Amino acid sequence: MLPERYLAQLASTLDRLVRIAHQSDQLLRRPVPACPGWTLDELFGHLGSVERWGSQVLLEGKSVERPAAPATGAPTWFLEGVGDFLAAMAAIDPEVPCWNFGPPPRKAGFWLRRQAHEHTLHLIDACQATDLEMPALDEDFMVDGIDEVLTMMTPFQLRHKRMPPVEAAVTFNVPGAASWTLGEGPALASISAPLQEMYCGLWDRTNLANTSTLDGDTDLALRILQGPLTP
Repeated sequence: MLPERYLAQLASTLDRLVRIAHQSDQLLRRPVPACPGWTLDELFGHLGSVERWGSQVLLEGKSVERPAAPATGAPTWFLEGVGDFLAAMAAIDPEVPCWNFGPPPRKAGFWLRRQAHEHTLHLIDACQATDLEMPALDEDFMVDGIDEVLTMMTPFQLRHKRMPPVEAAVTFNVPGAASWTLGEGPALASISAPLQEMYCGLWDRTNLANTSTLDGDTDLALRILQGPLTP
């Protein structure tokens, strides 16, 4: 996807998150179903921390320590940083070398993609917590998000031994859209799901083990889905 598409998605998502962050303290104390132990307050603290971290990485071009969210007032802290964060994202030259946790070559454009999907997933979380309408997502954006997981996030998990090695290849299939194979050699199993189900399920926002169609070696497919496929 082109950088301007990521930026437009991020700006739209931030607009909705800002509106939610302005809600009452009572609403902001609601639990976030997809993030056990988090309230909406804590979700906004996480976003404020991720935004400041990403902006500083872009400024310095190297890995920096991620700032901790404040113990209180996290939604306000998030709101105070949104303008500077979006300006930093808009100023990115995607081809400039910059540290990130993806595979080489490491360039600044990584952060546009990562932040667009990070914020979209957390908007889904916020909508689930507040019973608001879920965001409508473009098909190519969801395909891109699935690709980010299976070609960048899951290899990261494997490199850092955060999930068991893939013992045999498994295909992830979105009928009518695309497919990806994880592992080497012929695929012994396949996991198929509609586009939005796959996009959300790879991040555990839905349970792919229960909602996808498994073919071939289903035990292998279920072991892969236990992952964790993402950090």
